[in-house]
Amino acid sequence: MTSTTRRLTPSAGPDITADPGVPPRWVVRAAHLAALAPLPSGLWRFAAAFGVPVGFTGTNALADVTPGSFFSLYMIVLSLFAEALGLLALGLVQRWGEVFWSWLPLVGGRRVPTWFTVPLAGAGALALTVLGVVGAFGWNQPDTMAAPDAPKGVAYLVMTACYAPLLAWGPLLAVVTAHYWLRRRRAARLRSAVRAARARAGA
Repeated sequence: MTSTTRRLTPSAGPDITADPGVPPRWVVRAAHLAALAPLPSGLWRFAAAFGVPVGFTGTNALADVTPGSFFSLYMIVLSLFAEALGLLALGLVQRWGEVFWSWLPLVGGRRVPTWFTVPLAGAGALALTVLGVVGAFGWNQPDTMAAPDAPKGVAYLVMTACYAPLLAWGPLLAVVTAHYWLRRRRAARLRSAVRAARARAGA
């Protein structure tokens, strides 16, 4: 146990202020994939927001977007917000997801409580999974991509390819969240064991 603890914080003795668990590579990769999942659709919206033709016709709002208009700014903000949410997945495999940044008032340097992180990330994973499934089943409905003014041909394929990664966002986040919970739980048990060992040694 001591060698595992020292692997993260080399010191003369075990450091019980840091979680010793290190996420395996596959979890880190899953977290990065979850963070990147909203990026392609965001880039697609960015292109539309700056006036690039994306295949919509008729009276559809995406048929002729004026750069700088309210709708254009809305799509840019939506894309940035979605990617910001995606990047939060990285906190589940990095130090700042386990200990608050030192510069934060009141909580700086304290542990991020699992009772706060896990339910929040779990609820996000569930919501994203449900939205992804609903979106997939409704993708080619008459009022969506099967509508007369929706993109056709290459434009349809490009838009579909850009939005397809969103299907993996929720499941990836769920896997990373579950491993985060298990890792933090193991770390808490290790700290308890270290404290107990110290207490016995000092008795």
